[in-house]
Amino acid sequence: MASALTDKLSRLVKEMRGQARITESNVQDMLREVRMALLEADVALPVVRDFIARVKEKALGQEVISSLQPGQVLVSIVNKELSATMGEGVADINLNAQPPAIILMAGLQGAGKTTTTGKLAKHLIEKRKKKVLTVSGDVYRPAAIEQLKTVTAQAGAEWFPSTPDQKPRDIAIAALDYAKKHYFDVLLVDTAGRLAIDELLMAEIKDLHAILKPVETLFVVDAMQGQDAINTAKAFKEALPLTGIVLTKLDGDSRGGAALSVRQITGAPIKFAGVSEKLDGLEVFDADRHAQRVLGMGDIVALVEQVTKGVDMEAAQKMAEKLKSGDGFDLNDFLAQLQQMKSMGGLSQLMDKLPAELAGKAGSVDMDKAEREIKRKEGIICSMTLKERKHPALIKATRKKRIADGAGVQVQEVNRLLKEFEQMQTMMKKFKGGGLMKMMKKMGGMKAMKGMMGGGGMPKLPF
Repeated sequence: MASALTDKLSRLVKEMRGQARITESNVQDMLREVRMALLEADVALPVVRDFIARVKEKALGQEVISSLQPGQVLVSIVNKELSATMGEGVADINLNAQPPAIILMAGLQGAGKTTTTGKLAKHLIEKRKKKVLTVSGDVYRPAAIEQLKTVTAQAGAEWFPSTPDQKPRDIAIAALDYAKKHYFDVLLVDTAGRLAIDELLMAEIKDLHAILKPVETLFVVDAMQGQDAINTAKAFKEALPLTGIVLTKLDGDSRGGAALSVRQITGAPIKFAGVSEKLDGLEVFDADRHAQRVLGMGDIVALVEQVTKGVDMEAAQKMAEKLKSGDGFDLNDFLAQLQQMKSMGGLSQLMDKLPAELAGKAGSVDMDKAEREIKRKEGIICSMTLKERKHPALIKATRKKRIADGAGVQVQEVNRLLKEFEQMQTMMKKFKGGGLMKMMKKMGGMKAMKGMMGGGGMPKLPF
């Protein structure tokens, strides 16, 4: 959806350049394109109609500020209304209750409830410093209980045992009693799902809600479901007083129509978004930032957060001191740089957060191939001895053959990696003793930087 909206809006901005006012005619042109992009993204028709009406009302007759163009004003209005449709800003999870605060996870089978329960446990432990207990009330799906046990252990929370021959209400009562006696801050209850909505599912989850009286009832929905997500959301809204939504698989279809529809259909705010399969792949949902990503403006804040989270600051500091002192840059350092890149979540995830204009310039790069290359290089270095990593000059023909065999690659690839390392080593030597500043002066230093910033000290907007 993002690419469609971005392309269409960019084209309209160019067409409207030089016009002094936003008129009904050019607003209609823009809204026709936006409507088609939203419908193609599987956004619910009532949501599309309401969205278009709001944008039209706010855009018609609005004066264009002298420093802006009509197209930029329209994009600004669309951006604000997208954010409003998804809830505006951040809706924090509510834990204001007598411990344990109970969170009930609801949704269809396959939406990712169990994995999300583990991700939420990890989030609450690391970000909110809570003592978390999880329990599974899913006595129907094979291995559901064991799956929760596994992800709970990975998250660092405690798991309350249950068995398929128990009744969900008995499991819930026992888990709540245990949580109270052992002073847990939060109890996460994973419930059973079905492949489709049925009376048994709804009766069971309503019963659990009545027994537990949760402070949060989170509806977990697959962001790739489209119109089906809307029908499911309506059914759960009628059965339960939903307090929040968790969108899963947002990395698979990160601008799917569900994100724009479920908030308006249920009236409940989107609180979290699943952005990867890893347990730390759960983000607090920010409607403003997601709207910018939908419009191809990128999410620079999320990009900085992802890079910062993935970077080992202590290791980075040691590397900086090593370069400053002039100590040799060896293959261990090269390996550390590759591993830092992996820990940031992968190149494709970083690219997804860049503004469309920048991402487009890098679009010719095959990200999957680049990530495979990083793994291959890591494998080659790991096939070397510690002495070889420290003293790469030792690596001659016979050693290269052994390293290649160990990494499962051709000798040519070992040669290529060593050549890349030598080039990086040469560059690192120039950093010693103020070499970087000398390089900057030769290149024109501040003048070059000013040119990059567009001459006025501020980068130009994508639109």
